[in-house]
Amino acid sequence: MHALMGWMALPEYGLTTLFLVAVVSATLLPVGSEAALFGLVKLRPDLLWPAILVATLGNTLGGAISWWTGYGAERAYEHLRHRPPQEARLLRWLERFGPKACLGSWLPVVGDPLCALAGWLRLPFWPCVAYMGVGKLLRYVVMTLVLLGWFPGAWVV
Repeated sequence: MHALMGWMALPEYGLTTLFLVAVVSATLLPVGSEAALFGLVKLRPDLLWPAILVATLGNTLGGAISWWTGYGAERAYEHLRHRPPQEARLLRWLERFGPKACLGSWLPVVGDPLCALAGWLRLPFWPCVAYMGVGKLLRYVVMTLVLLGWFPGAWVV
């Protein structure tokens, strides 16, 4: 365990750790990646943009995993129930907006389940992933720049 924790320690393996944390945090597991991103940037200001890109890619991959989880859950549900599920207001909203609804994947609490519901509804995978990526990139850029403004001394370009 000590070797694993040493391998995952920031900043020596910071981008790898950040990627893994970002993937896990975009699934339905209750983990946040913002602290890992901010911590890495505070320790290594020269990694600002690579860290934002790595966090975005990892979080988008996690969103794609949530999409596939929702897709598989819906198929299993239909197989067991043999009739279509009742349409809730949220499901109708998602169907109306389609993949563009995945722009909201950056939102706390509802963003990750939103990706799973997109898979449940079988919204097109690649457009959903593209919108997830845009939403997550904007979140990481804004959040990191705001935090760096609140905690000066880490901003080096």
